[in-house]
Amino acid sequence: MSNSTVSFYDRPQSFSFSDIIVIATYFLLNLAVGIWSSCRVSRNTLSGYFLAGRDMAWWPIGASLFASSEGSGLFIGLAGTGAAGGIAVTGFEWNATYVLLALAWVFVPVYISSGIVTMPEYLGRRFGGERIRTYLAVLSLLLSVFTKISTDLYSGALFIQVCLGWNLYLSTVLMLVVTALYTIAGGLAAVIYTDTLQTFVMIVGAIILTITAFNKIGGYSNLERVYSLAVPSKIIPNSTCHLPREDAMHLFRDAVTGDLPWPGMTLGLFILATWYWCSDQVIVQRSLSAKNMSHVKGASILAAYLKLLPFIFIILPGMISRALYPDSVGCVDPEECVRVCGAEVGCSNIAFPTLVIELMPSGLRGLMIAVMMAALMSSLTSIFNSSSTLFTMDIWKKHRPRATEKELLLVGRIVTVILVVVSVVWIPILQSANSGQLYVYIQSVTSYLAPPVTAVFTLAVFWKRTNEQGAFWGLMVGLVVGVCRMVLEFAFPPARCGVVDSAPAVLRSVHYLHFAILLCGLTAIVVTTVSLLTPPPTHEQLCNLTWWTLTEEQPREIPLQKVSSISHRSSQGSEPTRRVTCGQGTGLCVSASRRSEDTPAPRVLSLRESVFWSRFCCANAILLVSINIFLYAYFA
Repeated sequence: MSNSTVSFYDRPQSFSFSDIIVIATYFLLNLAVGIWSSCRVSRNTLSGYFLAGRDMAWWPIGASLFASSEGSGLFIGLAGTGAAGGIAVTGFEWNATYVLLALAWVFVPVYISSGIVTMPEYLGRRFGGERIRTYLAVLSLLLSVFTKISTDLYSGALFIQVCLGWNLYLSTVLMLVVTALYTIAGGLAAVIYTDTLQTFVMIVGAIILTITAFNKIGGYSNLERVYSLAVPSKIIPNSTCHLPREDAMHLFRDAVTGDLPWPGMTLGLFILATWYWCSDQVIVQRSLSAKNMSHVKGASILAAYLKLLPFIFIILPGMISRALYPDSVGCVDPEECVRVCGAEVGCSNIAFPTLVIELMPSGLRGLMIAVMMAALMSSLTSIFNSSSTLFTMDIWKKHRPRATEKELLLVGRIVTVILVVVSVVWIPILQSANSGQLYVYIQSVTSYLAPPVTAVFTLAVFWKRTNEQGAFWGLMVGLVVGVCRMVLEFAFPPARCGVVDSAPAVLRSVHYLHFAILLCGLTAIVVTTVSLLTPPPTHEQLCNLTWWTLTEEQPREIPLQKVSSISHRSSQGSEPTRRVTCGQGTGLCVSASRRSEDTPAPRVLSLRESVFWSRFCCANAILLVSINIFLYAYFA
């Protein structure tokens, strides 16, 4: 890193005493909410620590779903991509509406009736055997560390470093320690209630910044004009990459030449969103902690309404930032970009921090620092809690089936500490990998690894004939193809402005969102073919485990970990069995597990709900979809 870059980062900031008061107050409030929520729920049972006692209301869950998805990676990434290419990136947020409704109305009823805590556990019960469950647990942990934790840490540290001039490691380690403390101490209840506080802080702070930014350019009516004129003073001759896109104010872009082509932004994005919202541990764990199905639906509707907001308070301010500061945010000359932000490929990532430094008055600047800390901590708490659940329930419990609850809780907390250590070690690697395309990095890596999981979960829920062999080989083929594309992508990164692109034609001609469609389709074909060529799943692998079998009649013995043709075990397995009655019309397995006398039975979530609240939720869902379709049509 050049001296000029260091001088940029270390420049003295006009950081007043009132800013420090605001940040300190915010941290104290956060810890107080974490401690209060921890005391409300029993943290010494697995259900209490990992599922918040299954007694959460719709509003904290909805706020937590939103806050978990809006980490600092999205604050920095959405504003940066908005600055670089306009409003098309809004599709990533608005597409969530339909998948959140599918989560509450379709997927959660299946997960509840199957009596699971983690997503790999669902596939373990649906297909039998261990290999799919283990593969999914490991894949989820890797995705957490290398896409979620790493990008959130990098972007959060970048923000604080740019705004405050603090040492990168000091600010990151401080936040990690505070975050990990209340995650380890409080479990999911602490995470959900602190998420609710942070959602409120995020929205208030971002609205103030947005109003200030729009006042600076003379209102929304001037945005398109000032953005189209945002050309940096230093440009690269014989190139057009310094010019803002002509289609910047359009959601749907050309299917072939667009930076975010419309087929990818509809179908391809739907595949990625289905993985994230309907089969990712971070999100589903929150929905499973609800009191009943009405609260699950209410939480999804609230989260979907909140997901409409980033367009106004993250993406449009990113565009304003480029309009106001084209030489820094919109730089294209490599030397100039290194001087400004330390990255040759561009400085769009600093769009949001730059607005905060330049526009916010004393005190409010502290509030915005608190907002970014909230985003980072919210995202990290979600990942730490869910990753420790995954490791405890799907890896540790498999190797130590007789482990006590105390042992499992201790292991969950130790895993959180290990994740913190790995995250801190990863910081210098991220710092040296100064990517100017943070949001694209997150989405493209997801496009290479997530579509096979989407295909398998969807077929598992909706097609009764799907079996273990089909699902496993579908995942393996999808993994190989996805990793090959990912290796090519990192071997041939996008060329910077004015440099000839040496990447193979197939790499640039197939957009990563189009690749997600092809990969999901390929996985589905493999799953279907292998499933039809091998024996069908047993009745125990279908009862209350698919959408079509939620109302089976016959009572059956279902082992907690079923045996498949792959995994032969003695019938005297060490795990307890649960006697399951598939109740007609309720779609709910009534479980009578043989438990140790000192372990209280966890609260079972019922699929039944009041007629009034069921209709109220459905009416709200229809209104939500209508608003979403109107917004898409208006900005398309």
